[in-house]
Amino acid sequence: MTAGILRMIGALALVALAACGGPPPAATPDEVSRLAAAIAALGPEVDRDEARRAAEISYAHSHRLALEYEITDPPIIHNTKVNLGIKPRGLCWHWAHDMEKRLAQERFATLDLHRAVANADNAFRLEHSTAIVSAKGADYDDGIILDPWRKGGRLTWMPVREDDAYNWEPRNEVVARALERKHGQIVTLTDDQRILMDGAEFVPE
Repeated sequence: MTAGILRMIGALALVALAACGGPPPAATPDEVSRLAAAIAALGPEVDRDEARRAAEISYAHSHRLALEYEITDPPIIHNTKVNLGIKPRGLCWHWAHDMEKRLAQERFATLDLHRAVANADNAFRLEHSTAIVSAKGADYDDGIILDPWRKGGRLTWMPVREDDAYNWEPRNEVVARALERKHGQIVTLTDDQRILMDGAEFVPE
């Protein structure tokens, strides 16, 4: 019996053992208010209405995505189901991509959005992705992570520098390293975090 078949049997057994629950609950007004206050506190230039809107969308979209992704299990179990084709989406990078995309639709004037990755070069830990919101012009690590994957659709947020569970890096730095390893050529990362390969811009998802 091949190793691939054994891994498949193990994955199916894991799925079979996972008890199906319901989707995570929607956020409370107090949860939204706490996130809004934290975003507003990112800098004196942050507009309070934008901070409130970003907080409302972050919680509401986390809940909406949990329903769309059919979240009924802890994250690792759901990942397995996605990889087996049982569930449509819900890997960490799906959450990060869809959260960033939704927030970007607001065209905030006083907030910036970022993507970050952790454990990309750690073979012993699961690679993880997140969206981040910061004050306009601030670095990603001065922002707040918006991570619904970590608790199975319930939004986890905290300042990037206070996240003891993950060591975050800018997503495009990680992508640039991976492209260099894959293609064996120099990949340039510009000051504004654009990836250039063979003189053309590479835009990751």
